[in-house]
Amino acid sequence: MKLNVPAHILAIPAYVPGKPVEELERERGVRGAVKLASNENPLGPSPQAVKAARQALSGVHRYPESGGYELTRALAARLDLAPGNIVLGNGSDEIIGMLATAFLQPGDEVIMARPSFAMYEIAARAAGAVPVAVPLADYCHDLAAMAGRVTPRTRMVFVNSPHNPTGSMVRRAALEALLAALPADVLLVLDEAYIEFVRAAEHPDSRDYVNGDRPVVGLRTFSKAYGLAGMRIGYGIMPAAVAEVLHRVRQPFNVSLPAQKAAAAALGDLRFLERTLKTVHAGVDFLYDALREAGLDCLPSQSNFLFFEVPRPAQAVFEALLDRGVIVRPLAGYGYPQHLRVSVGRRAENLRFIEALRQVLGA
Repeated sequence: MKLNVPAHILAIPAYVPGKPVEELERERGVRGAVKLASNENPLGPSPQAVKAARQALSGVHRYPESGGYELTRALAARLDLAPGNIVLGNGSDEIIGMLATAFLQPGDEVIMARPSFAMYEIAARAAGAVPVAVPLADYCHDLAAMAGRVTPRTRMVFVNSPHNPTGSMVRRAALEALLAALPADVLLVLDEAYIEFVRAAEHPDSRDYVNGDRPVVGLRTFSKAYGLAGMRIGYGIMPAAVAEVLHRVRQPFNVSLPAQKAAAAALGDLRFLERTLKTVHAGVDFLYDALREAGLDCLPSQSNFLFFEVPRPAQAVFEALLDRGVIVRPLAGYGYPQHLRVSVGRRAENLRFIEALRQVLGA
């Protein structure tokens, strides 16, 4: 078959997802596997969200409200913003794609950290733009170096905090220094997928900037703290002028009716969110201490996962953990061939991971 594929599309690196439990059990004959690879909510979804999604199923022969009226207003009330500051997406990934479609042209430059969430580079290249990758410094965003890479061709800068895969964060003062250094027409995109888990008071919040005189966009999701990863629903918070442009390229009915209803119910289930945060924070503290006690270099985390180094190639440790029914994330693809990322699970899952890791490293 002969295909005429543009060179900038062929240059896009394929996204590699975490290994599903079903695939592991099928491949290796393991039963009762534990998945701690994709930073999902260890408690599952809110029961209220599940109920709302089920109730919505009887109406799926109709198209949903295209703008997500109910959910958009619930988010606006929770975030103390106007509904016009919010755009819903099929996951926050779709908001990234909308931003690239709406604001990037071939040859434009997009600054991002390396490593970082793969969709920044994928969306930039799909628009014909040029990714400008700035290495981390001590596993953290080097915001000063990112400011130094700005050129007249720069159109967008991505900062994700807490950072994936390291769990590190940027501080408010450093972010504001970057914002002040950017030309007035450059979009600063703050990916806040894990912001609900943050415990540091000096962490910035995109809500403080979306109604300023600079174009700042915050990306948030219901996949992590709210336990709706399989529903694929996220949102962006942004100046109304930016939102108006995104609505021009947003696909109609881009968020399904069950997803909208589930997200609205999850947003209102504050007790479940509180339970999630308590579970995750306790799990982060437990895993951090356990990994350090095992003699491993582990970074403090502001998210629901931990980034740590192992004394041999991480892929081999990953494979050995798979044989014991534990799925984590190897990070060679991120440039860290001796590091793994582990998501917080329930107490029993965390214990199983630590025991399996001790067995592997002891062997």
